[in-house]
Amino acid sequence: MTFAATVLTLYPEMFPGPLGISLAGRALAEGKWSLNAVQMRDFATDRHRSVDDTPAGGGAGMVLRPDILAAAVDSVVDDVPILAMTPRGLPLAQARVRELAAGPGVAILCGRFEGFDERIFEGRAVEPVSIGDYVLSGGEIGAFVTLDACIRLLPGVMGAASSGMDESFENGLLEYPQYTRPQMWEGRTIPEVLRSGDHAKIAAWRTARAEDDTRLRRPDLWERYCGARARSPSGARRQTKEE
Repeated sequence: MTFAATVLTLYPEMFPGPLGISLAGRALAEGKWSLNAVQMRDFATDRHRSVDDTPAGGGAGMVLRPDILAAAVDSVVDDVPILAMTPRGLPLAQARVRELAAGPGVAILCGRFEGFDERIFEGRAVEPVSIGDYVLSGGEIGAFVTLDACIRLLPGVMGAASSGMDESFENGLLEYPQYTRPQMWEGRTIPEVLRSGDHAKIAAWRTARAEDDTRLRRPDLWERYCGARARSPSGARRQTKEE
């Protein structure tokens, strides 16, 4: 089954863009996923093809109209999730990416100007999603990020089936540090344990480093990780033993 991606945008010429090269580009050429970039202005009803209007209550900028957004959304096949890229959305997490990649595809609504008329989320099954706590000039960059995260998880896209299983966020932690040749570089050497050949010690070192780095760099992830571990039966047993 081909993963079908639809992007609803005012700038369809931006696509496939970076999704047309590297892993995503090869997968697109091989038919592992498909892309349809839809011009939202095609759903406008006036001769100027207007898609926005001034904010109700006053304020700077323009807002995308709900009737135009709804017409664009209604044109999408109704068996795929529909996301709207907006800084007001829920953060995109790896768990959600895996859910999307396991499905038939996704449609992405790209915001512009001051964003979407809120009624689109009330009138249609549109999921607001954010890729970070910052503001971009449009949702197209967010669409690139979201689609790339999904496409790399599709069967046959990455070289090894296990490539995506031992990375940051897959088990609630940041990934452990990686090293490669040369063994010595500018007086810095690869940690001895990684050169030991002892797979048990290597695994323990990697787990410890992943936990330490997550605790120091992402206390929000660390708190969730510790909470999930405490709630698990094995975590509860460890905690009882330690206490």
